[in-house]
Parts: sequence; structure tokens; C-alpha cells
Amino acid sequence: MTIANDKNARFNMAYQQIRPWDVCDDQVLDVIMDLPREQFVPHAYRSLAFADMRIPLGHGQVMMEPKLEARMLQSLAIKPDDQILEIGTGSGFITACLATLGNTVTSYDIHDAFIQTAEEKLSRQGIDNARLHLGNAFGAELPAEGFDAIAVTGSLYQYSDYLEQFLAPGGRLFLVVGRSPVMEAMLITRQGDKFVQDYLFETDFPPLELLPQPSGFSF
Repeated sequence: MTIANDKNARFNMAYQQIRPWDVCDDQVLDVIMDLPREQFVPHAYRSLAFADMRIPLGHGQVMMEPKLEARMLQSLAIKPDDQILEIGTGSGFITACLATLGNTVTSYDIHDAFIQTAEEKLSRQGIDNARLHLGNAFGAELPAEGFDAIAVTGSLYQYSDYLEQFLAPGGRLFLVVGRSPVMEAMLITRQGDKFVQDYLFETDFPPLELLPQPSGFSF
């Protein structure tokens, strides 16, 4: 594709795929259109960068379909001064979106290959406010009440309140909970000392790795 064709494809993706899926936030649509998603897709799948499908990344992981990426971003309502935690760096595309919308991003992934390629891609886009870490975020030393937004890019078998402790007042947490083929996307919002749960939509997404099975899911 030429640069002009890529831009047209991103525009069509935003307004023909994403917007009809209840994504009306112009800020989200703009960042989806402005960032070159095709640069974050593995080269073998570059021709599918704008398709309404998940793209294999290796290690059994996938890149979300664009409409799910956009719904997650819209739900988190990122503000320019937000400190953000991302669990699951993957391709680095969501990292780039979060970093463009917010202040800083702290991102964790257990696969070194993902961290290395994401760092390269972010650098090419001039994004320098994302810090990528190799490791399991659920075992990392994270600052209590340290994040205005937390994006979990893989599913959990059932909800755990573990991540609530890391939300700043007014903070938002997006995650997908359940078992295939029917899961629920959730938004948890901290309101004072309360954590309000909203169920957003049904979906199906691969689980995070290195999490206990449901019978032992506790932190």
C-alpha cells in the first residue's frame, strides 16, 4: 500500500468498522486514524492491518480487532495528564494509543520479543512516554493508587479485585472476564472508597498468561 492508501484505509476502518460499534469519541477515532496501525502489525499480516479481525502475534497471542481496541480506549476516557498501566504490551499499538492520549504509560509483558519489537515501533513513531517492562504485572511492585487508568489486554477467567488497589481516585480499569465463547467487558471506576462495576458488552478474547485457573484464582 502507498501512504495515501494507508491513510484512506485507516479512515475507512475508523468510520466504517469502529464508529458503527458505538464508538463516538472523536479523540479515540482521531488517534486510531493518526497512528499507523499497519506499522505495528507483524509483517506477514500487514495486508490485514485494517481488517475487522484479530491478528496473530506469536506465542499464542493476538492483536485485538480494531473495534475492540477502540471500545477499550473509549471506555477508559484517557485524559492528557493520566498515568496509565497496561497489562499485556503485545504489538505495542494500544501502548502507542494510550501514550498519545495520556501522560505516561507503564506497560508489562512476559514475552521479551514483544517488548523489543514494541520498543522499536514506538521509537519510530517518536513516542517516548511509555516504559516497557518484561515480567508479570500481577507479581510486580506497583505503586498503590498510582494509576488513573489500567488497561488489561487479555481476559481473566473471573473477576478479582486485586487491581483495584492500584487505581487512583477517579481511576478506571478495563478488563474482559469470563470463559470462551461468551465473556463480558467490564469497566471498574473508583469513586471515593467505592469501586463501581459496569458491564459494557459481550466479547471473547484469549486469557492472560501466567494466571491461576479459576479454582485457585486469588491474590
